[in-house]
Amino acid sequence: MKTTTLAAALLTTLGLSTLAAPAMAYEAGDWLVRGRIINVNPNDDSGTLYVGGADSGQKGVSVNSDTVPELDITYMMSKNWGVELILGYSQHTVKSEGYWAAQGLGDVIDTKVLPPTLTLQYHFMPDSKIRPYVGAGINYTYFFDEEVKGPVLDVPGAKVKLDSSWGLAAQAGVDVALNEDWFVNFDVKYIDIDTTAHFKGTPVGTAKIDADIDPFVWGIGIGRRF
Repeated sequence: MKTTTLAAALLTTLGLSTLAAPAMAYEAGDWLVRGRIINVNPNDDSGTLYVGGADSGQKGVSVNSDTVPELDITYMMSKNWGVELILGYSQHTVKSEGYWAAQGLGDVIDTKVLPPTLTLQYHFMPDSKIRPYVGAGINYTYFFDEEVKGPVLDVPGAKVKLDSSWGLAAQAGVDVALNEDWFVNFDVKYIDIDTTAHFKGTPVGTAKIDADIDPFVWGIGIGRRF
């Protein structure tokens, strides 16, 4: 009984503290800077592998996920509308699947990914302590430091290059006020990323394969209004 009473008292105190906290209202001209930890989780699908210009008839690559820090900056054009630039980079391994995995290809590419994304956001309830928002925009993805991997393709002189990608992006999230300037953020994005990997100097000569990466990006972090 005492434990129940104490828990109720704590919940009441926390509720009163939240009600007493000053409102954090966004205004036109505000800058919102967030630091997040994100998980980039590809929703991938690959085309068939072309070897020497010929269609092998076999699909088979997947892309692993990565958890990294991210910085994003939002400029509020009005109480409800903002523009957000998302900055960060991740590292991924492209792995063989299905038929090609059975042939012993294993990992085939290591690459770093720089995907700056610009979204237009609408913020609901701009004067509330809990502020959900949605956004849509455009993404540019640049792949760099690509390396050929695996026991079959990784031989001296083997190289791979991944094409850059332009695609659409969508997001939804919420800011939860801690005080007038600081807030906690939860965010999810879907980004359309398509690329083609071009191999040369491998044991099979030149080769290429298309891949739709299309990740969901889950994030949690803390932000400050300036």
